[in-house]
Amino acid sequence: MIDPKLLRSAPEEVARQLARRGYQFDLTAWQGLEQQRRHWQIETDRLRAARNNQAKLVGQARGRGEDIAPLLQQGEALTAGLSNAEQQLNAAQGQLERWQLDLPNLLHASVPDGSDESANVEVARHGEPRQFGFQPRDHVDIGESLGLLDFEAAGRISGARFVVIRAALARLQRALAQFMLDLHTREHGYTEIYAPYLVSSRALVGTGQLPKFEQDLFALRGEHDLYLIPTAEVSLTNLVREQILAPEALPLKFVAHTPCFRSEAGAAGRDTRGMIRQHQFEKVELVQIVRPEDSYAALEALRGHAETVLQRLQLPYRVVLLCAGDTGFGSAKTYDLEVWLPSQNKYREISSCSNFEAYQARRMQARWRNPDSGKPEPVHTLNGSGVAVGRALVALLENYQNEDGSIEVPSALRSYMGGETTIGR
Repeated sequence: MIDPKLLRSAPEEVARQLARRGYQFDLTAWQGLEQQRRHWQIETDRLRAARNNQAKLVGQARGRGEDIAPLLQQGEALTAGLSNAEQQLNAAQGQLERWQLDLPNLLHASVPDGSDESANVEVARHGEPRQFGFQPRDHVDIGESLGLLDFEAAGRISGARFVVIRAALARLQRALAQFMLDLHTREHGYTEIYAPYLVSSRALVGTGQLPKFEQDLFALRGEHDLYLIPTAEVSLTNLVREQILAPEALPLKFVAHTPCFRSEAGAAGRDTRGMIRQHQFEKVELVQIVRPEDSYAALEALRGHAETVLQRLQLPYRVVLLCAGDTGFGSAKTYDLEVWLPSQNKYREISSCSNFEAYQARRMQARWRNPDSGKPEPVHTLNGSGVAVGRALVALLENYQNEDGSIEVPSALRSYMGGETTIGR
């Protein structure tokens, strides 16, 4: 969440910055709530001090043998008044907290203005799209013609936006995930984590999916307040919730390969064909927990780690800096990596790398002890796909296809495929 001290001291500046996102911050309503909170905070403090003083007077009067009944009546009235003031204060604080949880993060100054993806800025491009001597097919046609992608069977089992992957393609997807894990742990210094796929609502509030994006989540029915993870970001980032980290413990760098589950409620009608947008998919997720002064250097490094995956796979891609209106709810700055898909004749997102600054940390109470002040302060959190496994598989099928319908196995994956160089019928 946004720093409450900043909201109180400079609400006009917060409103101005949020307007860059197209978010209209109701300053009058916020200030009214804050006024209520301050009033009841002052009243609670006053009544608590008065009650404590009254208790001392009762003790003194009792010691002198005086009638304490009038003092006890006064104390009961103060206690009742204090209870009411505390209820009013808690109600005002609850309203402010719910409001704060619905506010998006403030943007970094380097984020370009703009209302939608048309204003995103390309900052880098790597590799040239392959020139085919035949009409390239999309991943659905390729996979189905090989008998290795089965959307019809998945529909019988689960419905739309699922797929069954068979035999050599299932092994290729596994090889992709293993390759990414090995790269990030052996070369980029990440610690591999196996973490829960089911998380509490508190964990999702911590990383910002709740309360705003509940419609995009899969919740369990029954007695458990649990959700399927939309991304391993939730499990990995919450490893530091309610912790005060020693300065020498930072940075922390975590990587996990997990399934991800999203209802795609906000994407109805988009990418309904194939594997681009599924309810269940796999990702290798990167998370960093760092000192605040190091977070933007960490963002550039994390972006580079995701790019290395695409470079080793020899997939053409570009890097895009998202504009204000396209930057995610909790992010202060985001780069998207977009891989080339020949069938669509355009680049499509395969990774987002974001710096959340202290936004998630405040929601999770994740802190470090600053050696300069000796006080606990929020850490900065970052995450990025390193990369989305299903979309990487789509990119391989389309960029490495042959005219006879077979698929070349990239050299970086051949050791994970038992030396196999081609996937055919």
